Amino acid sequence: FLHEGLYLVDRDRVITYWNKAAEEISGFTADEMVGRCCATSQLNHVDEEGHSLCKSLCPLAKTIQDGQPREKTVFMHHKAGHRVPVSVRTSPLQNKEGEIIGAIELFSDVSLTSIHEHRIQELEKIALLDHLTQLANRHYLEQELDHRFAEFRRLQVPFGLLFIDLDHFKAINDSYGHGVGDKVLQFVASTMKNNCRPFDLFGRWGGEEFLGIIRNCLPENLAELGNRLRRLVGHSFIMSGDEKVRVTITIGATIAQEHDSIESLLERADRLLYEGKSGGRDQLVLG
Repeated sequence: FLHEGLYLVDRDRVITYWNKAAEEISGFTADEMVGRCCATSQLNHVDEEGHSLCKSLCPLAKTIQDGQPREKTVFMHHKAGHRVPVSVRTSPLQNKEGEIIGAIELFSDVSLTSIHEHRIQELEKIALLDHLTQLANRHYLEQELDHRFAEFRRLQVPFGLLFIDLDHFKAINDSYGHGVGDKVLQFVASTMKNNCRPFDLFGRWGGEEFLGIIRNCLPENLAELGNRLRRLVGHSFIMSGDEKVRVTITIGATIAQEHDSIESLLERADRLLYEGKSGGRDQLVLG
């Protein structure tokens, strides 16, 4: 069993083969993908800036044009709605005369899924898991904040918070129902846990609020991570019937200071989040 996703396309980028690992990584079956042009399929690759790669920036299309193999890390749209970081390698397909008749793409999941699965097992043992999102719950986050403050005061290891809230979430529940709302919460949570470092922790603070506890970072690192997550969520969606359901997030970001307590740090992050909401949403406010 090949653990890398593999698919073949012809010169028009119509998918002619889609292997089992591609199904596992993307959530899309071969029946859903074979015969479709990859540029118009739901894979919808984007880069870290949120730019769509399926038109002029597609490494597969460039390989078909010039015959040169390429490697790139992109963010694939999973069928469940979230973004999965994948390492992509493209190579040309040639006939006996050496003419390019298509291309092959190999892709592998480079998220920290196995680490998160282990963390989930540990959390389940001590009932500190939010069952809907499979993230840490508020009680676990509060314990983690205690540990991070102790580490900060003893060893001066800096850490920061990302206080995250879904924009207009009530409107999604009202328009599509709570079942779709739950799936939106799940794909936002999956985007967070698939695109963070192994020693960072994301959890559900309550309702549509999430908290990220980011260790060993400077303000610019915190803002970079938060904005990357914000862009990835903003370019993701789930299907409700024939309609794409999208959501944006607003983030308050702050670094723990010498004089801080847990309460003052959370209050500052909450105030910065509110500033982002008041300022138009879908933004990160650092302070």
